[in-house]
Order: sequence, then structure tokens, then C-alpha cells
Amino acid sequence: MAGAGLVSARGGAAWAAPGPLGEAREWQAVTAPEAAPAAQLRAVAASGPGLAWAVGEEGRSGSIRGKALALVWDGTAWQRTSPGFNGYLASVAAASDGSAWAVGADTSGTAHLLAWDGRAWQETDYPGRGTTGTDLAAVTTGPRGHVWVSGRNSDGSVLLHGHRGKWTWLEAPPATTTTPPYGIHRSLCGDIWVYDTALVARWDGAAWTVLPSPGGIRAGFTGLLPVARDDIWLTGYDYGIGGPPGKPPGVRLLHGDGASWEHVKAPFGVGMLSGIVGDAQGRPDRIAGWDFWDQTRAHYLRWDGTAWVSERGPVATTPVIMNALAKVPGSDGYWAVGTTSSSPSETARPRIER
Repeated sequence: MAGAGLVSARGGAAWAAPGPLGEAREWQAVTAPEAAPAAQLRAVAASGPGLAWAVGEEGRSGSIRGKALALVWDGTAWQRTSPGFNGYLASVAAASDGSAWAVGADTSGTAHLLAWDGRAWQETDYPGRGTTGTDLAAVTTGPRGHVWVSGRNSDGSVLLHGHRGKWTWLEAPPATTTTPPYGIHRSLCGDIWVYDTALVARWDGAAWTVLPSPGGIRAGFTGLLPVARDDIWLTGYDYGIGGPPGKPPGVRLLHGDGASWEHVKAPFGVGMLSGIVGDAQGRPDRIAGWDFWDQTRAHYLRWDGTAWVSERGPVATTPVIMNALAKVPGSDGYWAVGTTSSSPSETARPRIER
């Protein structure tokens, strides 16, 4: 059986140079590789038009984890690669030199940090690897081989820095958290941001700045875009009072100035926003989303220069639940990843959009 569709935001067969702010585009579908039932892709990253990675899990049975799932794009098609352990991969990041990093955990809860060696994923050692109290949640890259991982160690640190094979946990932020921040982002100016429902904080290379909590009764945050230190976007969802099961979440779109957060009304209200990317200048660009009332096509938001407006993917024969979105450097393209079921059921297969 053919895999679930991949969707492409490029126009025609060749990747184009970046277009002007707010330019609408046509999305089209591409074929994805086979995967075991109950599969999803949770993160995606690209080095350029000819090289990208997507990660997640497959073969999950309810709350029982299956196998970590990893794909690589070679410029022509997506191919499967082997992460080498049962569990899941939650995050992947790429650099322009063709290197990539991924983080996840196995079925025992042990965190894994993987490096792409040009052909396969390889385990990487780091301080606290395999010890109680060490978790890794998400990864991002910077120039000249720098890598940052959000997580938590037994000392309360939430940011791990790697460069040329040396890994160091940085000092803990002044605001404590008992869980690893599940989001990380590097801004164009070099600041490293970590975020979740309880903590939004910025590391400037010397010290932490902690922002007010974005709050939410049963909220989750899926993406952060700092256009500037006083111009920050957060995407996510909130189940509200009563929460799951049975109740769909509400969309969360927040805009912050560094001192407070303002709720922004999105083009749709029931569902979730699952990632945000900026353009080459760091300006707001695209948001991926899942629309509860129109589940058979992706619901993207496009920044038109003054507001977020709807942009839709093609209609599918299955639900389309997108989990993450990445800009393809040096092009007008995107990759977005997800699954074809709102729960880890037998019908869930990987879905990638580009």
C-alpha cells in the first residue's frame, strides 16, 4: 500500500528563490514512505532544497511506545533511516553544512541524542547521559557547529550546549521548572529561547531573562518566533476547563512584548496551531495548524504583513494533523510533518507537507 501523501508548497518542479512577504502559494501532494500502523512524524528540519530530515514514531499501541521513526529527503524522495532503538524521536534540527541532530527517548525513558554522519544516525555522548534526572526534549543549531538542546538535568539546568564534541550544561534559569522545556528556538541575533507552559526564557550567551508565563488551564505550546526581544509569537492549543477526553482543544495564538502576552484571534478557533516559522529576515511567515471542523486538509496561517490569513492544503481522504513546520533555507519551500489520525490508532500514518 502506498504511504500517506506529502504536501508541497513549492510552485512547479523546481525550488524558487524566497518570495516577498505574504505571497500566497499553491500546495500539492507528494508520496511518503511506508510505515507501521499508529505512526506519526513529530518534527522536521532542512539544510537546503536537497537535504531534509523528519522524525517521530511508529507501531505505537495506546500508551505503549513503538519504534523511533526517521526519514531523510535526498532531493528526490523520502527514504527511511534507522535510529536504532524502540521509543520515539521528538525533535530534529539541521545546519547549512548538511549536519543534523535529533533527540528522543527509548521505552525505558532514557534520553537519546543523535548526530547525522552523512549516511545514518549515530549516538552521541553528553553529560548525564543515561542517569536519573536527565531528559532531552528539543534541539536547535547555530553557525560554526554550535548545537543547543532543551531538557533538564539533576541540577536543574535546562539548556545543553555542544560545540566540536564538547557538551556543557549551562547554568539554570532563575525560574525553576521540574520538567524539561519541550521547545527551543535560536533567533537570528543568536539568543536561545526555551519554552513550555510554565517557562519562557531567553539565554543571551551570558545570562537568562525569564518572561512571564503564557499560562493556560490545559495549554500546550508548539512553536515560538522571536522577531525581536519585544516582539514574540507563541503558537499552541488549550483544552480549557473540563479538558480531554472527548473535547477538542482551542487554538492558542499569543503575541508578546517581553513583559506580557496578548491573545490574538486566529482564522479558526477549534483545533491547534502546531508550529511557526519566520522568513529569511526573521519576520513572521507561516503557521501550521489542525482545524477540528475541517480535518481533511491542513489549515495554514500566512502572515500578509498586517494579519494572519488562512491558506489551505489539498483535500485528502484521511484526517490531516500537522505536528511541525520548517522553512527550507535558500528557497521558497517548506516542510511540515504530521499524521493521518488524531489518536495513535491503526489508521495513523506519516504525513509530510512541503
